[in-house]
Amino acid sequence: MATVLHATRPAPRPTAAARLVSDTGTSMLRVLLNYRHSPGLLAASLGVPVVMVVVFGYVFGSAIQVPGGGDYREFLMPGMFAMVATNGVMPTMVGAARDVGRGVTDRLRSMPVSRTGLLLGQTLADLLVSVVVLALLALVGLGAGWRARNGLADAAGAFALLLLFRFVMTWVGTLLGLAVGKEEAAGQLSVAVFPLAMVTNAYVPTGGMPGWLRFLADWNPISAVVQACRELFGNPSAAGSAWPMRHATLVALLWSAALLAACVPLAVRKFATHGR
Repeated sequence: MATVLHATRPAPRPTAAARLVSDTGTSMLRVLLNYRHSPGLLAASLGVPVVMVVVFGYVFGSAIQVPGGGDYREFLMPGMFAMVATNGVMPTMVGAARDVGRGVTDRLRSMPVSRTGLLLGQTLADLLVSVVVLALLALVGLGAGWRARNGLADAAGAFALLLLFRFVMTWVGTLLGLAVGKEEAAGQLSVAVFPLAMVTNAYVPTGGMPGWLRFLADWNPISAVVQACRELFGNPSAAGSAWPMRHATLVALLWSAALLAACVPLAVRKFATHGR
């Protein structure tokens, strides 16, 4: 009798931590397979920054002077790296809105899965893709004359900061996509990322901007990431006297922590309660 009872005993239910890990891995695989079957997505992610390096570095670069001297293309490359990180908003926003519009989100919500794990898997998959894009863009930069001049440790710190900011931007995009709920609207909203990225120090020094615009650019989180990377890479910089630019690494970390603290719980809640 004891043997029969032991044989028919139900299997133990997985713990919340085990389910989180399992669902995160499954969600990551789903996104990565999408990139595998659509290599054009990866090509597009790399193509835009490369075109920008050519246009700004070689077409406009001769007309742009870096305050204090220095090669403009070395000034530009940290901005290009930061743009790759910032652009994490767009694919995740469109993807989240597409899932909502096609009913995928509703189907996933009806299953006994970890809501946090599903969203975390999507953001981590995007992070893996961004590692490839950053590595390829770094090779392009090396070919254009860019160098990381402060040594391997500082360069690793700069790339770690870029990946952190990319991770943050994917959560921002996920929240916006879930809130919008329509792929077409998300695609139109992604255009707003362009002016946000332009009002920064990524392409030109902010010293020539009007006072009010320079204030916005100096306090833009993208500018903090760019300036921090320039300092860590040892590239030419035009920090100015603004407090965020004089403490760029600290400000970049504070912005990242604040955005994660706001967007992660809101995105998980929006995913869990969508349609209610």
